[in-house]
Amino acid sequence: KTTVLKLLGGSRGGCICQGQAYETDGGRVFVKSHNKPQARIMFEGEVASLREIQKTNTVQVPQPIKVMNLPGDGAAFAMEYIKMKSLNKYSAKLGEQMADLHLYNKENGEKLRKKEQTIGVGQTEPNYVDKFGFHQITCYGNITQVNEWQNDWPTFFIRHRLQAQMDLIERDYGDRKARELWEQLKPKIPEMFHDLEIIPALVHGDLWSGNVAEDDYGPIIFDPSCFYGHSEFELAIAMMFGGFSSSFFSAYHSKIPKAPGFEKRNSLYK
Repeated sequence: KTTVLKLLGGSRGGCICQGQAYETDGGRVFVKSHNKPQARIMFEGEVASLREIQKTNTVQVPQPIKVMNLPGDGAAFAMEYIKMKSLNKYSAKLGEQMADLHLYNKENGEKLRKKEQTIGVGQTEPNYVDKFGFHQITCYGNITQVNEWQNDWPTFFIRHRLQAQMDLIERDYGDRKARELWEQLKPKIPEMFHDLEIIPALVHGDLWSGNVAEDDYGPIIFDPSCFYGHSEFELAIAMMFGGFSSSFFSAYHSKIPKAPGFEKRNSLYK
């Protein structure tokens, strides 16, 4: 049990949640809170995402501690406190590490294939994910994301990202014109991935400049909404909101070069 709980500085508000740092007898922690009914689902998705990234040992994320219910419908999420500053010195390093994150599952698949060709190795099998999705519901802002596993990327992307968004637009705004345009676009989307091998990559899911930082030792990413998908999806978010230097993208593409049709797919993802 915590016997010391001292507020450090004032509260900090993000796009969705309020956040505060505390001094405790177990060290400093950062606590986010949200008072909407989906708060616990949101934070449990974030915990699962942070832990999945941690397994790769590619890029630093805050250590999750605990999700707690608040009076009413809200919830709070306590995590490791990290003294962060704006990403600057380690921009290129983050590009390299994000590429490493995206390559991690592919490399595990290659290790697994080599292991299957070797008799009596006796080592732990690499954890390879061969489908697109995630084992936990996550949230993108206030939007709940279903991540049911699919065998191919276009099916997952259309069903659980684009179709889900269109359903919300129709529900909230009754926009029939958008629905008509969507029905015209939907059959054409798989063509954009023709002859492109897409191996499931673990993506942060919300990689904009407000969710990255650095400390004295290197880059940090936080507020993830992870799933196994197409690595290019991640870059579209980073490009759409800006805030990343050219060194970030150069370092990333030195490890994962642009595939043919990249720009067209990037426009689709945006």
